[in-house]
Amino acid sequence: MKKRKPTKEDVRYLQDTLYVIGGKWRFLIMLSLAQGNNRFSDLKRSIAGITARTLSRELKALELNGIVIREMNNHDNTPDYNITIYCNSFDPVIQSMIDWGKQHRQNLKEAAKRTAAAKALSQPALTRTKKPR
Repeated sequence: MKKRKPTKEDVRYLQDTLYVIGGKWRFLIMLSLAQGNNRFSDLKRSIAGITARTLSRELKALELNGIVIREMNNHDNTPDYNITIYCNSFDPVIQSMIDWGKQHRQNLKEAAKRTAAAKALSQPALTRTKKPR
């Protein structure tokens, strides 16, 4: 984090952000919608492990927060879900999270190498001795 100490107001804004995109499913739903999955069944199929009830609840929450819009498809009278223009304001946040995740993964790999090397150096050298006959 930067040197500036977060204010109480900053913390409240962060909590608001985490409420909207947080949890196990909301971010995955947003990403699936961005990939073109607009139908409920397509969304459910694209997100492993999500139940219909949970998907319905999370879509309603995203709709209430202006992230998703629900429109009736006139062709077959089923709802289609789409991300809103407002949802696109998350693009820089998402890119920052991707960049952070990439760096974090690299840090973990480097730490694992250092740990393995340190562990190898701390082990006594194994020598093979012949058993007496």
